[in-house]
Amino acid sequence: MNKFAALLIAIPVLALSGSPAASAADKQQPPPSSGSALFNTISALDTAVFDAFNHCSVPAQLQKHASYFAPDVEFYHDTGGVTWTRKEMIDKTRQNVCGHFRRELVPGSLKVYPIKDFGAIEQGVHRFCQFDTGKCDGIADFTIVWRHQGDAWQITRVLSYGHHAVE
Repeated sequence: MNKFAALLIAIPVLALSGSPAASAADKQQPPPSSGSALFNTISALDTAVFDAFNHCSVPAQLQKHASYFAPDVEFYHDTGGVTWTRKEMIDKTRQNVCGHFRRELVPGSLKVYPIKDFGAIEQGVHRFCQFDTGKCDGIADFTIVWRHQGDAWQITRVLSYGHHAVE
């Protein structure tokens, strides 16, 4: 049998056995259900951090919002750029957010994934609503990395991306 004939026989056999990528995808676990302890913890933290964000024009609320972030937090924003520290991120929040708009989590969009020996990844979709008009005119995806140490949870990385107008 020549090499070409052997290849023609091998291709269907490989196709029937499944590719390594398909096998890996089949083994992926879904995110913890909305009733899991980790999901409930991260969901409550999301509510708390963004309640403070939504009221950040009050200095104590801005300080509370800041307390959820590691001092060396990295914040990646597709239209706003990157900040490398909590101080820089909070300064931008004070200038651009406080008193202007609030953030709402899009219901049903939250997913939480554990990170072994570290914490969790939170993913979802959020929208932004103007205080002066009440209109929710912006939406984006987000990913937050939470570190769990002792009894404390702290945000170490944030990605907010795909910002666009609500149609």
